[in-house]
Amino acid sequence: MRMKVLGAAAIIALLAGPVYAQGAVPRYGETDKEKTFNQKEQDKDDERAYKRSLSNVPEKGPVDPWGNARSVDTPKGEAKAAAKTSAKNDAKAPPAKPKTTDTAK
Repeated sequence: MRMKVLGAAAIIALLAGPVYAQGAVPRYGETDKEKTFNQKEQDKDDERAYKRSLSNVPEKGPVDPWGNARSVDTPKGEAKAAAKTSAKNDAKAPPAKPKTTDTAK
């Protein structure tokens, strides 16, 4: 009988821990506690260090996601002009006849 009581008490204690921990979370509308002078200074130092680390990141140039799909020899401006020219030529050409094969031999 004592084992059952001890087991039940242990289960209740294990379940009560997370419920008790939820009391530490601030609720909506509650004001934050006032920070001490040391905490405010630490926040300022952290902000300065963050901004300093951002200035160490090099600036990247413009990104061209299709750059590796284009030919290396053709500059971007010529590729656009070539595409327009080929589109005009395709519109003037008569439609090609589809190839037919007789597979019912």
